[in-house]
Amino acid sequence: MIQNTLIIIATVLFMECFAWFSHKYVMHGFMWVWHQSHHSKKKGLFEINDLFGIIFGMVSVFLIVFGSLNLDWKNYFWIGIGILVYGILYFIFHDVIVHQRLKFSYSIKNKYLKRIIKAHHIHHKISSKEGGEAFGFLYASRKYSSKKI
Repeated sequence: MIQNTLIIIATVLFMECFAWFSHKYVMHGFMWVWHQSHHSKKKGLFEINDLFGIIFGMVSVFLIVFGSLNLDWKNYFWIGIGILVYGILYFIFHDVIVHQRLKFSYSIKNKYLKRIIKAHHIHHKISSKEGGEAFGFLYASRKYSSKKI
């Protein structure tokens, strides 16, 4: 039980690092064709950028199924669960809280949430492929606590 929990936590932490890297070098690189929809005016509930979430979700499902069917590779199940947990956290923080893709009223008091929201708004001040900053999704440096948007 403890080992499985540690695998999930390590996977969530790894995913934040992986997400930062892929956001900076893939999404703002050769896959800008998809990601630019996220930096543009919204035309509906979904955007082409959502395909990244579908791809990561497919990886998670594959690992969960593969790990549950093959006892020699059961750790893959827990890695898949870790990716799923990261995806849920990402959706809540990024899509619901930061971008308010699901509309509801709330007041943010938490300093961590305020910092991550501010960092992401600073990231979106630049609507082009180059020149961005704050590429993390669930972590933002303390320097964003005092930065003005």
